[in-house]
Amino acid sequence: MSGFLEELLGEKLVTGGGEEVDVHSLAARGISLLGLYFGCSLSAPCAQLSVSLAAFYGRLRGDAAAGPGAGAGPGPGAGAAAEPESRRRLEIVFVSSDQDQRQWQDFVRDMPWLALPYKEKHRKLKLWNKYRISNIPSLIFLDATTGKVVCRNGLLVIRDDPEGLEFPWGPKPFREVIAGPLLRNNGQSLESSSLEGSHVGVYFSAHWVAGNWEEGTNVRLQDATHVFQCPPCRSLTRVLVESYRKIKEAGQKFEIIFVSADRSEDSFKQYFSEMPWLAVPYTDEARRSRLNRLYGIQGIPTLIVLDPQGEVITRQGRVEVLNDEDCRGFPWHPKPVLELSDSNAVQLNEGPCLVLFVDSEDDGESEAAKQLIQPIAEKIIAKYKAKEEEAPLLFFVAGEDDMTDSLRDYTNLPEAAPLLTILDMSARAKYVMDVEEITPAIVEAFVNDFLAEKLKPEPI
Repeated sequence: MSGFLEELLGEKLVTGGGEEVDVHSLAARGISLLGLYFGCSLSAPCAQLSVSLAAFYGRLRGDAAAGPGAGAGPGPGAGAAAEPESRRRLEIVFVSSDQDQRQWQDFVRDMPWLALPYKEKHRKLKLWNKYRISNIPSLIFLDATTGKVVCRNGLLVIRDDPEGLEFPWGPKPFREVIAGPLLRNNGQSLESSSLEGSHVGVYFSAHWVAGNWEEGTNVRLQDATHVFQCPPCRSLTRVLVESYRKIKEAGQKFEIIFVSADRSEDSFKQYFSEMPWLAVPYTDEARRSRLNRLYGIQGIPTLIVLDPQGEVITRQGRVEVLNDEDCRGFPWHPKPVLELSDSNAVQLNEGPCLVLFVDSEDDGESEAAKQLIQPIAEKIIAKYKAKEEEAPLLFFVAGEDDMTDSLRDYTNLPEAAPLLTILDMSARAKYVMDVEEITPAIVEAFVNDFLAEKLKPEPI
């Protein structure tokens, strides 16, 4: 276990009191579940989470002293004699995005868990990219032995299981989580067993929502006093109604389950009246929350598409529906290489992306570029899928349009074509391969050098 943890976290962590802790000591303590808490001292929601998380952490470890101001934090073996065996297996590590060391120190001082050292900026960024963290606060739980993600939305764990009765919160099969009655907007009730044999879209959306939203993005869910209509939700629902109709008329076994994030039952009923599919009853808050937790939902609208066995086909159902209004690609198995468009450009913010700019409106040239990249993309995706991990790169081909021009301007790329790049928006870094001819060998070497951290980044 210590080998995985040291690869992930480095050799040293620090306590709230500034003491160093050897990462390999976590294995000696029998840690089986690792929580990664992504946050920042300047974020009010992070400050609020730290308070509730400290109480949660203290309860699970049987440490009455744990809480803001506990200071010294859990050194190796600390409190082992007093802690129940099952609860001693949890540890949390804070992964900060702070740019000011004094602010970071002041924030960490109040944490009873461990933190990545401030100087480990590169490792922090790798963790943000590896787990596709797009907003804060975020808390994910990992199996400390295998590194597999156990729960992508730990914030819901704290809310739904404050006493840790469901520890270690491992993912349950969709069939088990969805079990129970489902509704149609005419009041008819069906059992979830009616979904058997069907592809299923799990649609997380809302008419009225509390959160943050910027043009072209999902609404990021949070507790807030500012409540507004969800523009991207309404837009997607209109398209999805037509997609649903076309798929059903084509004879496909397909059903959609609406999981509401509305702030009231009246709002839910008004929105659901526009939908021809099924919904989890609004009053069944526990089941709605379990579905959010199962898929790590942090923003809406999100459409998860499942195969008839309940396995995820794609988490990018929103992008697929908007890019394929005729539903020819249903059930939308992920493509190794995407053509960059207005609807999928938001994925550039999810982690490092290889983008081959061809600057041509000729579909043939774009297709040739996709075929050039695809074998490399497939190899990378297969390698990480075998480890049950997400690929560390997304792959795109960019043609000639206003959106691509804006991306070039924003990232200050040369006007060359073709142009091979890797863009890491969260790190505000770019890697550029400007050569006259781009071959599969050049692409593969470029990707391998990036993954081996041999390339020198340029600032965006």
